[in-house]
Amino acid sequence: MQQALSRFLIAFLSLVSTVSAQEQVDLDVIHRIKTEAFQNSKVMDTMFQLTDVHGPRLTGSPQFKAAGDWAVKQMNEDGLENVKLEKWGPFGRGWNYTHYAGHMSEPVYQPLIGYPLAWTPGTDGVYSAEATVAVIREEADLAKFKGKLAGKIVLRNAPRNLTLPTEAAGRRLTDAQLTELNVFRIPAPPAGQRPPAPGQPPRLTPAQARAFRAKLNQFWKDEGVKLVVETSDQGDAGDVFGRGADRRLKDNVATIVLAAEHYNRIARLIEHKVPVKLQFDVKAEFFDGDEDSFNVIAEIPGTTKRDEVVMVGGHFDSWHFGTGATDNAAGSAVAMEVMRILKALDVPMDRTVRLALWGGEEEGLLGSRAYVKQHFADPAVMRPTREHERFSAYYNLDNGSGKIRGINLQDNDALRPVFEKWIEPFHDLGAKTIVLRNTGGTDHLSFDAVGLPGFQFIQDPLDYFTRTHHSNMDVYDRIQADDLKQASAVIAAMVYHTAVRPDKLARKPLPKAKPPRPEDAEPAPAGPATPGPVH
Repeated sequence: MQQALSRFLIAFLSLVSTVSAQEQVDLDVIHRIKTEAFQNSKVMDTMFQLTDVHGPRLTGSPQFKAAGDWAVKQMNEDGLENVKLEKWGPFGRGWNYTHYAGHMSEPVYQPLIGYPLAWTPGTDGVYSAEATVAVIREEADLAKFKGKLAGKIVLRNAPRNLTLPTEAAGRRLTDAQLTELNVFRIPAPPAGQRPPAPGQPPRLTPAQARAFRAKLNQFWKDEGVKLVVETSDQGDAGDVFGRGADRRLKDNVATIVLAAEHYNRIARLIEHKVPVKLQFDVKAEFFDGDEDSFNVIAEIPGTTKRDEVVMVGGHFDSWHFGTGATDNAAGSAVAMEVMRILKALDVPMDRTVRLALWGGEEEGLLGSRAYVKQHFADPAVMRPTREHERFSAYYNLDNGSGKIRGINLQDNDALRPVFEKWIEPFHDLGAKTIVLRNTGGTDHLSFDAVGLPGFQFIQDPLDYFTRTHHSNMDVYDRIQADDLKQASAVIAAMVYHTAVRPDKLARKPLPKAKPPRPEDAEPAPAGPATPGPVH
């Protein structure tokens, strides 16, 4: 047995060595890419436009459309071809808010740091009422508050215990942490099979959670509640983290999410029998006319293999609390910069390089899933198209502003020697780790689901998970310019070598057809990939 294993290892290492030796790395092109990326960078100009000028970019909002129009104009000026807003849909109603004011007026005055949840209505003018706490975690809690909430502003969460921060909000990955990523971990049970935390209600399936949200919203309406307040479910120091209400409900009750410190003060006063009066003025608007959303598409046509495609991208949409800088104007700006660099260098590439900036990622990878279904294969029936056959790889960036430290193989170990060779010239810039594991939560999964090579890069987390992700601090100032320049160079080189490689990249076996389940009808909102917490 031991001898057989030894022979296998020798054969495998020999194969890896052979494949690695055969891979061509054009060091001259890499040098030119680095020079263009660091000396002539436009990535922060793009960041400014996508955030300060056109952010936030909630799918279906006017800012999202304006940002798409700007990106098309800019990439046309950069000389790219087939630049367009490619529709997919329907997405449903768009939403935007144009005014927020929140105050505690009694027992003393205090302005409140807060934001309306997406797809909830405004207050129809200034709304003032007494506040009460009604902690509702599960359906059984509803009976406790029946007949007690009419005319009140309801705080629906228990206060959060904010402990003293003892670690830095931002960090970079150490060599030891990068090495740890290569250690194979036995997968944990799916979320639905894990027991709930002590003191918490049973875990709900996505379908059960949707049904509970709808029932809770109807409960507020039946009880005469016009406005609900939630606490930011993470963060401190005035950070407000949030997402949106169920966008498919057309009669959501107006809902505000407050900074935890402000929420906690109100809850403590109420607990001590001190009456609290709150006042809010929110203006929100819905857009029912155009239910289709779009992805932003642009190309650099190939030469000898023009009908074969290499793709690069990230999601274009954001939540509405900040300006969508680290999530994910950063990935979109880098993808646009990759295309600008390759076009500026005018290096011939055999395959067509295509950019895609996705809409609806935050609502469940909607834009990329629709694109993959239309162009490559429907995972429900798994009948690949001709475009599927001619596809080589998709490279995605969606983990904030941190520099690239490596790439996840997404269980495609055949590409380890290829990527090791390609990334070697970037060891001096901190990119050197090739990890076998899957990583989730973003648009490369749409490609992986139909057997196409799709990859997400490993990035330094910085303060993405602690401060900016889905928060009011997701703004231009949290971007690290040199990190985005490094990411642009690394991805441009990966895209270039994929486009000129004699063969397309190796694939995993084609997945079996996966008919949709009821709980898949509205995927959970997406978010950060590993390392770090998964959305």
